Amino acid sequence: MKFRTSTSIYALVTTLLLLLVSPLVTAQLVQPEDPTDDSTIVYPASYFAEFFPVSANDMLNRIPGIGLALRGGNRGRGLGSGEGEVLINGQRITGKNNEGSDQLNRISADQVEYIEIIRGTSEELDIRGGGQVVNIVLIDTPSRSSTSVELRTDRKQDGTLDPGGQASVSVQSGDLNYLFSFEADPNYRHSEAREFSYDRDGNLIETRQEESTRDSTEFAVSMNLGYTFDRSVVQFNALVEDRTRSPQDRYRTINDLVSNTSIVQTELSDSDRTNWEIGGDYEYGFNNGAKFRFLFIVNDRDFGYDRIRSNVEDMVAEPNLFLAGTGRDRERIFRSSYTFDLDAAQAMEFGLEGAQTIRDSTLRMGLDVPGTPSPDFGNLVPVAIDNSFSTVEEIRYEPFAVHNWQINDRMALESSLIYETSTIEQSGDVGRKRDFDFIKPKLDYRYDITPSLQLRAGIEKDVEQLSFSDFSASTDNSDEDKNTVAGNPEIVQEQSWRYELNLEFRLPDDAGVVNSQLWYRDVIDHIDKVDVSPTPDDLQSARGNIGDGYRYGLNLDVSTKLDRFRIPNALLTTGVRIRDSEVTDPFLGIKRRQRNNGRWSLNMGFRHDITSQQLTYGINYGNNSNGSSGRKAYDIDDIEEQINSPYLSAYVEKKAFGNITFRFESRNITENEFCRKRTRFEGRTSDGIVREIEDYCNGNGMELALRVRTTF
Repeated sequence: MKFRTSTSIYALVTTLLLLLVSPLVTAQLVQPEDPTDDSTIVYPASYFAEFFPVSANDMLNRIPGIGLALRGGNRGRGLGSGEGEVLINGQRITGKNNEGSDQLNRISADQVEYIEIIRGTSEELDIRGGGQVVNIVLIDTPSRSSTSVELRTDRKQDGTLDPGGQASVSVQSGDLNYLFSFEADPNYRHSEAREFSYDRDGNLIETRQEESTRDSTEFAVSMNLGYTFDRSVVQFNALVEDRTRSPQDRYRTINDLVSNTSIVQTELSDSDRTNWEIGGDYEYGFNNGAKFRFLFIVNDRDFGYDRIRSNVEDMVAEPNLFLAGTGRDRERIFRSSYTFDLDAAQAMEFGLEGAQTIRDSTLRMGLDVPGTPSPDFGNLVPVAIDNSFSTVEEIRYEPFAVHNWQINDRMALESSLIYETSTIEQSGDVGRKRDFDFIKPKLDYRYDITPSLQLRAGIEKDVEQLSFSDFSASTDNSDEDKNTVAGNPEIVQEQSWRYELNLEFRLPDDAGVVNSQLWYRDVIDHIDKVDVSPTPDDLQSARGNIGDGYRYGLNLDVSTKLDRFRIPNALLTTGVRIRDSEVTDPFLGIKRRQRNNGRWSLNMGFRHDITSQQLTYGINYGNNSNGSSGRKAYDIDDIEEQINSPYLSAYVEKKAFGNITFRFESRNITENEFCRKRTRFEGRTSDGIVREIEDYCNGNGMELALRVRTTF
């Protein structure tokens, strides 16, 4: 395996490592090792006192290398896996839309006793991931309460002010604890787009300009409730969301330079989404130290949308496209397990997980074609869409076994074996039923070379969760020439063997973290666009399995304090991702990278706490590869290339008037846009006859935000 990475990227990485780390590594060489180290890093509340944090999230942001612990990665398909997991008092919040990481801004800082970064594996953790776990431990008192309030307003590109906020109440009363939260998320959007189209000889043939506006506020109410008995713990959590959006208006001007004509189009689109979720877990501890756990999640999401496009002539709108769809997603998951010690160094866990996932969907289209118009289709003529009414249901069971072995004081090995059996059935316009069976082994090895240097190695067989929207027809809102996308009832799960090697070095005196990760994925049944054309003259594609492939990469992260550079209480974080991949394209028969898999990305962040003034400021920067190293998507009759540009944001935060924190943010200072270059072909892409080249960019411009937070 060979990395064909540009010299400039290697030079950047080397420079950063030498500049930021070399003086600190020298200091580490003479530092004695701590034989009592147990791979868990503890940050007491006193560590954060000088930084005037308001929430638990503010505390985490001050920890060097916290992004590595929260970065996540492969969450797997079930409740037992997940990297970057956040625990509260050692317990997970059983939810998908309301999990532990969602609680960080709702927990006030004065309720936190300490924070743990758990770098080892243990049967005590009801998760299975190759990364780290963050545990927020709250103050253990008979009675405590705290209320947090945040008010915010965003200023958008067109000058619109969009207010919102959230409030949460956290209470501990004896063995009962609960957290209630309400959030109003401002979601106003105003964007401006432009597109220039060229023929195969590079002549400009068409221009488009578009403005889009949508004004909405999305609401969410959540609850977490827990009770501790003598030998057991019960927890429930619930979430209700209303993501209904106000109608979105689009105004588009199309100039055809060949015929010297102009067309004005308007679009009105409406969407609504409601969602609720209930989760819970029960844990019972036996006298012999064994534990029984039971977790469950039930959720239900309804959504609907419609879109009407019209040509405007003489101030009169004449509809020419109507699209409308509805859907409902339901999920019911349970997991039960029994954990016990084999001896002082080994433990076993046996369990069963089951899940039922259901998706109902419909899609209707009306066009301005000969026929009988219908008021249910925007007063246009109904047009049949293949596989547009569908119900997809999956029933899945996973018996599993996990073995935890503390080999010695410095080595640990966790091994697991999961047998997955499932049935996927589609009904409606298409009737199809299939059974699947997979065996998924996993090894997670950790070696503390020194208390500050840890090696992690992992091997895992992974099976991706299918997106049930791929089974039936759906809308294509990114391409005006393609109103709908075909479904594919034959799609199967993408599988991969995952290999990871991770080396983490924690600098002395909590000065920072240096991390390198080498990874490789051997992919089976990779999912991308495939040919599902019903006839040679009716070209259609859908997401499907295109064969096997691989991808690999190197992640380099440096998070370090800048005290040695005479900038006290400053933290610089840098992450470089270098990657490559290969798969055989089903349309061209060539070897290419996987869809949207650019060669490199760079993210940098800087924050500085001026504690004497109770003030914090910082900047964040991101960039991705372009050109031959960028992201491309191949289809049956076009090729798209995403054009990336740098992204920059900044903020300043000040605590004043006792316990009130003001935060001013400037997002997208570089006015980063989403840009793409789409090459359309006459007939199939494989014919190589270019018809049109489109250069498109769409952006929201720079946004400003003011947040006011307090806790009482």
